[in-house]
Amino acid sequence: MNRGFIQIYTGNGKGKTTAAIGQAVRAAGAGLKSYIIQFMKEYPYSELNSLKNLSGWITIEQCCKDDFVLKREPPPQEEIEKAKQALRTASEKMLSGNFDLIILDEACVAIHFGLLKVEDVLTVLDSKPENVELILTGRYCPQPLIDRADLVTEMKEVKHYYQNGILARKGIES
Repeated sequence: MNRGFIQIYTGNGKGKTTAAIGQAVRAAGAGLKSYIIQFMKEYPYSELNSLKNLSGWITIEQCCKDDFVLKREPPPQEEIEKAKQALRTASEKMLSGNFDLIILDEACVAIHFGLLKVEDVLTVLDSKPENVELILTGRYCPQPLIDRADLVTEMKEVKHYYQNGILARKGIES
């Protein structure tokens, strides 16, 4: 890949992480290697099982809990430190020359809830090598990231079965 772009998948609709992971699967089919860090997702989501089969092409890691959101509390300092370290690790992976695609899953949400700072994420964007594709996902994407991106897709919720009391279903939402 000669030229990589910065993509953002944001909005209140379903499918941001799914789209990013789909991009990693497509990249794997072309022999490209991806690194995915999932912020605020220390939960055994089903994609972890599937992606084990593509471990030669896709590396996926998780960091940070999200229970403080439900408690309506600020994030604990320990979680902030974990998020900062995860962002540093993702940046190192991006600069290593070993990955063609880097995905910062839920980075926008991590900013919104105070785990990451916009400035720190912008620094990662600024250091992106020309040949690396970088995808950020999550609701509440800050305008400075939108301004810096080459492609922004907003997932818009039109109708969702959550409104009828349907909880997350294994293999579909988790």
